[in-house]
Amino acid sequence: MPRRFLRRYLPPPHRLKEHKQLQYLGEWLSVPNLWHLNRRSVAGAVSIGLFIAFLPLPGQMLVAAIAAVWTRVNLPVSVLMVWVTNPLTMGPIFFFAYKVGTWLLGISVQEVTFELTWHWLQTRLVTIWEPFLLGCLVVGLVVGLTGGMLTLGLWRMEVGRRWKERKRRKIIPKPGDKRCA
Repeated sequence: MPRRFLRRYLPPPHRLKEHKQLQYLGEWLSVPNLWHLNRRSVAGAVSIGLFIAFLPLPGQMLVAAIAAVWTRVNLPVSVLMVWVTNPLTMGPIFFFAYKVGTWLLGISVQEVTFELTWHWLQTRLVTIWEPFLLGCLVVGLVVGLTGGMLTLGLWRMEVGRRWKERKRRKIIPKPGDKRCA
């Protein structure tokens, strides 16, 4: 099930290799494990994608793609996982990371109203950047490792379930079979 489910939604490798904006990466994109849907490759991609999703970086998809190529894990899954932090979820997730950072540093949570202005970046961000970045790193590490381990476990359970089902289908005698008598 995991492999079939993922293949249904991921683009085929040849389409990405032939994409005109990605052709200059030809050699790098030809590494087979970047496209394999096996337990190790997908679990690693989930870990990397989730970790990078919790980092407040511009270009998270590019960073996830570079990390996937460098560690040789599934590229599309890694890039897809950074969308955990999207415009709808980014605020609550980063506020939670900030609260975790303040808890780890033992300081109180400051009431911060966000404004996308240069003045706000110079005055307010300076006061909260340490707990914010620490919280992002810690939460990203925990969520990334948990996601990777959960993927490994769920993949293993699904494969075991399929083996049991296959074994059960082999053992059940058919009507008229000599074993039924």
